[in-house]
Amino acid sequence: MIIRKGTKNDMPAILNLIKELAIFENEPHAVVVSAEDLVRDGFGENPLFTTFVAEADNEIIGMALFYFRFSTWKGKTIHLEDLIVTESKRGTGAGFKLYTEVIKEGKRENVRRIEWNVLDWNTPAIDFYKKSGAKIIEDWRVVHMDEEGIDNFLKIT
Repeated sequence: MIIRKGTKNDMPAILNLIKELAIFENEPHAVVVSAEDLVRDGFGENPLFTTFVAEADNEIIGMALFYFRFSTWKGKTIHLEDLIVTESKRGTGAGFKLYTEVIKEGKRENVRRIEWNVLDWNTPAIDFYKKSGAKIIEDWRVVHMDEEGIDNFLKIT
């Protein structure tokens, strides 16, 4: 197994992993991004994200997608959007290797924090993160506004 940076050619496989994650998270119809979107937004003049992929026997079996953010308190940070290993390859160490590579990237880039979200029912992930030294911030809530919310807000302002 090798861990490497993702390329344009990897985006269809990454999209498949994203769809697999959506099924795991009970949101199978929520994915609207396309492989073309991933290529455009990840490999254009100003890339919006970076990926690492886990590859075994010339097959992508996992990926980590992350991007840089800025914290007014901490400065440069990384947001790990998704870390996914295909179901049949879980337990092979691919997830740990991808997680480690993101943390190494944070160190190389001198970030002061790496952050991500985890569903409260995903106890294996929560247990893994805690064991690795990550802190679960219980008193913060994730807030987002989807396209419908954006449209509705703009109608009333």
